[in-house]
Amino acid sequence: MSRSRAEIVREYGPFPGIARVNGVTYDGRNVWLASGDKLHAIDPASGDPIRSIDVPSHAGTAFDGTHLYQLAGDQIYKVDPETGRVVKTIPAPSNDGSAGLAWAEGTLWVGQYRERKIYEVDPETGAIKRTIESNRFVTGVTWVDGELWHATWENDESDVRRVDPRTGAVLETIDMPRGTGVSGLESDGADRFFCGGGASGKVTAVRRPRRAAAGNGR
Repeated sequence: MSRSRAEIVREYGPFPGIARVNGVTYDGRNVWLASGDKLHAIDPASGDPIRSIDVPSHAGTAFDGTHLYQLAGDQIYKVDPETGRVVKTIPAPSNDGSAGLAWAEGTLWVGQYRERKIYEVDPETGAIKRTIESNRFVTGVTWVDGELWHATWENDESDVRRVDPRTGAVLETIDMPRGTGVSGLESDGADRFFCGGGASGKVTAVRRPRRAAAGNGR
């Protein structure tokens, strides 16, 4: 298992009217962040807010190439980003503690904070297909280049870690600076992770390790 310190390449925010960041995703053009009752699109080049959608947004956020998915309580909201309309609701694995959301190869991956677990979930029914355990509170989930990464935040320490999607074994860890928590995790598909900053109201861009960018396959 390799370990490194996070290389922070940029910070976004805090933004007017956004008190906290609960989740984050990337649609290939804009970064979306969940603030509690809205989803906000941010231009990652300028850092400027572009627009927002009214939807409960208490936890993780994901994008499947067409729709946004947003965790809130015991529901996952499937949202048309063009119209802002909720087109479907899906039962979440739990009504308490869901803290991360990612899309990969036709399934949703849901992090559970206090349970320290990650669930692979059927996006049509919400049925749990697989469970992976972590040894720390899970606060974000993302897939990139066939690799499963998740964020942790516990005892004022946070990291981003690559894990084996079959066993949950930690393969690589990026330590965040002490006091910099991660509440939501997404890759831009290239060399950056976008990390939600909880009550700081910020999003931090962290460089993805070059070695990891080669990918190991799922």
